[in-house]
Amino acid sequence: MSIWYAFWDLLPIEMLHWDFMKNALLALLCMAPLFGLLSTMIVTGRMSFFSDALGHSAFTGIAIGAICGLTSPTWAAVIFSVVFALLFSWVRSRSNQAADTLIGVFSSTAVALGIFAATLGGGSFTKYNQYLIGDILSVTPAQIGALALTLLAVVIFWGVYANRLTLTAIHPQLAASRGIPVGLSQTLFVVAIAVVVTLSISSVGLLILNSLLVLPAAAARNVARNLRQYHGLSVLFALVSGIGGLTVSYYLGCSAGAAISLILALIFAVTFCLRKRRA
Repeated sequence: MSIWYAFWDLLPIEMLHWDFMKNALLALLCMAPLFGLLSTMIVTGRMSFFSDALGHSAFTGIAIGAICGLTSPTWAAVIFSVVFALLFSWVRSRSNQAADTLIGVFSSTAVALGIFAATLGGGSFTKYNQYLIGDILSVTPAQIGALALTLLAVVIFWGVYANRLTLTAIHPQLAASRGIPVGLSQTLFVVAIAVVVTLSISSVGLLILNSLLVLPAAAARNVARNLRQYHGLSVLFALVSGIGGLTVSYYLGCSAGAAISLILALIFAVTFCLRKRRA
């Protein structure tokens, strides 16, 4: 971290002369590629609301961890979210219900359980507001390290499973006929989403987290002509919006997460217009 701090101290960029801004930028450089990559499969697999449900489960895990007196409830949230994701995958593979119906069941249950745990014994809900809105400026070096390790793991996972995940998302039956372990691929993917959502919730906030996992790929899909462009543009849009949102939040004094989400929405609008023109 000292090298990272020293590098930005040499440059005449006002906002990066503060250590908390340097931490926030590094955290975003780790999170943005994660959002961009996972977004492509979330949009392709029509799992937009699933990432929202995982955000609710992460909040529930944090509330349970706080009740248990854990000094770092985030790790309790990671475990709870992973269990939640695995349980969803198990139920989905054994039910003839539509995916959106099951997501609604799990999401509503997670929300109710989270509120129940947070207010148990007359507890105050206000202490959990930071997880609803998020604060990227309070990110710690330890959290950045966890995000960096997660990014490394997801990139390796993507290099091995990207094509399999795409085929599984588009046509599970065809993927199975090609010898692809559909169940394992889907399970690893939902676990990856669970970990990323949980580690990011305190930085960008539960209320807008889902938009960061949907908008990058939705915008990329408007203009991408092949799978490589689709993934590359999704990551690029996430990076541009992350850096842009942090800059806007510094100079306007607003929420970084909200600024990032609005920039992504603007990118989607621009790419949508380009798509219409090309058609």
